[in-house]
Amino acid sequence: MTEPGQSHRPVRELDQSASAAAYDPAPVPPEGEHGGAGRFWSARRVPAALLALVVLAGSGLLLYDVAAVRAGRPAMYWRRALAGHLDRWRLDEVAVLAVAAAAVLVGVWLIVLAVTPGLRGVLPMHRDRAHVRAGLDRQAAALVLRDRAMEVSGVQSVRVRMGRTKATVRARSHFRELDDVRADLDTALGIGLKELGLARPPALAVHVGRPPAGKLRSEG
Repeated sequence: MTEPGQSHRPVRELDQSASAAAYDPAPVPPEGEHGGAGRFWSARRVPAALLALVVLAGSGLLLYDVAAVRAGRPAMYWRRALAGHLDRWRLDEVAVLAVAAAAVLVGVWLIVLAVTPGLRGVLPMHRDRAHVRAGLDRQAAALVLRDRAMEVSGVQSVRVRMGRTKATVRARSHFRELDDVRADLDTALGIGLKELGLARPPALAVHVGRPPAGKLRSEG
């Protein structure tokens, strides 16, 4: 409907309202208290197993060859060929630099894996007991927020992207004023985020827009 004196304009995708002012994340408890929960660390079993296999195979083969040479047998062909190549190669050759760069990249990757927590898909929850830790999957948290948003009057569809520091909600409203729908979404989603019990509640960004005009006509 249009008010008297207003010109009718088609519903467009760009008609939207965005706000995050109605939700204030709960303060993060100080470290050392039960509420201070850090991220979960990944076991990194696959990289550790691959590295262990490579080191075990290489060291075992080299140890066997050294023992064979000590016992009076000739060295393996691969070690003699490698020694010959290393004797002829220079440090400024492209092949040597490429191998060195690859080794550096692998080393940096292993260091990053060793010092970073991983498990980005698990959000730490507030700790009520010192020896109990709980985490919530990000997709499960996004599903909870989506269900909350769908309960708001006027919301036709919702997409939720749940990050570690920010929850982005994009909704389509086929009736009611966009600002009214956005305000109700801010309230409902703010309550939903607090009820998730996360140790570090993310910021909230809500975007409300109209569905395409063709979709409205097909549904009508």
